[in-house]
Amino acid sequence: MKVNLSPAESENLEQLAYEYLLKQEYDQAISLYEQAIKNSPQQKSSYWYLGLLFLLAGKEEEANTTWLCGMIDGEDEEIERWTAELVQVLDSEAVRLSALGEDSLVWLLREHLRQVMPTHINNLLLLVQLAIKQENLAAEDLTNWGVISVLQDAVPVGVDKNLLMQTLQQIFDFAPLHPLTLEFAGACVEHLKENNDFSLLLMLMAGKIHYSMSRPDLAISLVNICLKIDENYGEFWAHLCSYLIGNQNYIEAIKAAKRCYDVSENLIDKIYGNHQLIRALMSAGGYWDEACLALQEQESLLLSLIENPPPFLNNLTASRLLSACFFFPYFFDAPQQYRVLQNQVARLCQSYLEDYVGEVAKEYQPASRKNKSLKASAKVLKLGYISHCFNSHSVGWLARSLFKEHDRKRFELYGYFLTYKPKKEPVQEWYEKQMDHVRKIEGNNSLEIAQQIVEDEIDILIDLDSLTLDTTCEVMSFKPAPVQVSWLGWDASGLPTIDYYIADCYVLPDSAQEYYTEKIWRLPDSYIAVDGFEVGLPTLRREDLEIPTDAVVYFTGQSGYKRHRETAKLQLKIIKAVPNSYLLIKGLAEAESIRNFFTQLAEEEGVSADRLRFLPLVPSEEIHRANLALADVVLDTFPYNGATTTLETLWVGVPLVTRVGQQFAARNSYTMMMNVGVTEGIAWTDEEYVEWGIRLGKDRELRKEICWKLWQSRKTSPLWNGKKFTCEMERAYEEMWQRYLEG
Repeated sequence: MKVNLSPAESENLEQLAYEYLLKQEYDQAISLYEQAIKNSPQQKSSYWYLGLLFLLAGKEEEANTTWLCGMIDGEDEEIERWTAELVQVLDSEAVRLSALGEDSLVWLLREHLRQVMPTHINNLLLLVQLAIKQENLAAEDLTNWGVISVLQDAVPVGVDKNLLMQTLQQIFDFAPLHPLTLEFAGACVEHLKENNDFSLLLMLMAGKIHYSMSRPDLAISLVNICLKIDENYGEFWAHLCSYLIGNQNYIEAIKAAKRCYDVSENLIDKIYGNHQLIRALMSAGGYWDEACLALQEQESLLLSLIENPPPFLNNLTASRLLSACFFFPYFFDAPQQYRVLQNQVARLCQSYLEDYVGEVAKEYQPASRKNKSLKASAKVLKLGYISHCFNSHSVGWLARSLFKEHDRKRFELYGYFLTYKPKKEPVQEWYEKQMDHVRKIEGNNSLEIAQQIVEDEIDILIDLDSLTLDTTCEVMSFKPAPVQVSWLGWDASGLPTIDYYIADCYVLPDSAQEYYTEKIWRLPDSYIAVDGFEVGLPTLRREDLEIPTDAVVYFTGQSGYKRHRETAKLQLKIIKAVPNSYLLIKGLAEAESIRNFFTQLAEEEGVSADRLRFLPLVPSEEIHRANLALADVVLDTFPYNGATTTLETLWVGVPLVTRVGQQFAARNSYTMMMNVGVTEGIAWTDEEYVEWGIRLGKDRELRKEICWKLWQSRKTSPLWNGKKFTCEMERAYEEMWQRYLEG
């Protein structure tokens, strides 16, 4: 017989049943809910909880049948309300079980909740998070579950924006390179565009994906999402320019840089925007006139900055200012002028960064001098090497001999791998094995990096990046080590916190100290040495390029940065003067603009364009070196010489013509040639450059003589003696430390 219970009695019965549910005594709870339904069939909550209990007890069919029975007699509006009640029951229980760590049951509940209400966006997001936690999320689930489509449709009611941000971060961490991750991020725009943390997250991930994962195409797409939020924010355009250059989309990079400059509102941002423009133009190559105008603008902006420095803005703008003078040595050889300007900018940046430390990190302390009581010989020196180039990069290739030969009884090596690449990267893996301690750094929080160096108690910190990475400059400005040194990566930054700059007597003469704030530390022979290079099998022959076997082949191979118009003219004068000669042109740049650049100059110099050959990039450095055998003579660039390319040329035994100047970048090839004992091809004027080019092209016997000298130099030259070079570097480190102790 049916028993009609009062509301209070019915509520007590459900309360008792729910207590059994909490104790996981499902059979008792099921029995009580069934009794509640029998006594009060109009009480819909009993159906929802009874179905829930069946589900928890592993009886999914019974659960679905129970829920269906609860809704079968309702009108549309009632069914909509009851569905919302059921969703609330399932969601509340999922939250409760999640707190207990019952992930398998939570998964079961949220999966059924998704079936009951496929558009419940918060449930879908929690389901994604749970799948990531269990490491069983397939990226396709984002579409199969309708997560992206729900976000793309009309704004879902009740979307938890904090939950959405959290889910986006987890998806980025779980599958950063999957196309659907990008699509998910795009679907979040309408919901998170007012949240500054959203665009910040996108920009941080774009940087990580570009620099650590080598996918500039995806980084570009992320920045384009940010531009949907604010197309007038210069920071977005600046990053877009960088990633477009990384993806070799030079024409679009120029457009992005111009846009960055146009939307910049203050002097410092204008300087950075113009720097990006110069960078894009020089990377493309061939935009010489436009690049010269941009450089003039940069000089004017920097002089205004020095005369009326604005108040400190933030550490990002301060560190970026350091690279504002980066391109001057690519245009002209006048270190007395641009290095003075560089040093002034560096001092200003140093003061800005000191203000930054004072504002946000009062607990940070630069490296102490507690080891001063120790004699240099009484301790193993801790050397910290910091760089983003411990990989397949010119610096990565050139520094190997030093790390291979370091004396581990006297030196303990710490490696600070900036923009660390989590994927397998052979050169990076090699460097990791050489270090006693590896610090894998994917972010760009310079103060945290500096603090790590302080905690590691590094004695001498060696910077291999200089102005090529602003994060490194920031770290060095915080003075996290008692002795700080710059070596190899670029010319000196001018930061007051850097004590020494490694050079030699050829690459920087004595007079150079007048315009360097760092103490120039000259090694006895060369500031660089390698034990050699791996050389593969050639992939090009003369017949492939339609060049006669008896022709004289000249080669010039540099990035667009180094394509100086006046030097290119000198090279074409050489081609014009040497009958049956050809010029091979290779380097990272925009193909059409470089072709137009050289073709136009050839026409001006009266050289047929048929004598020019534009070579594509090859898959590896080993193949590039093998293909150098095509050349009879390599023509160096000026005022910015080759470095790695010069070493490779000398190693494979090809004569080189180089023009020597005053600045470090204009004397790289000079020091290398002096250290292999070859003076033939060293020019001190433009006229000598052309004369040597013509002479080496016409004098086959002289070329053979130089080639023989180069091959013989492998046995005796300090340039090819990594062990000797390492001993000289180690002796320098010990003397630096001794001076510090005595200071």
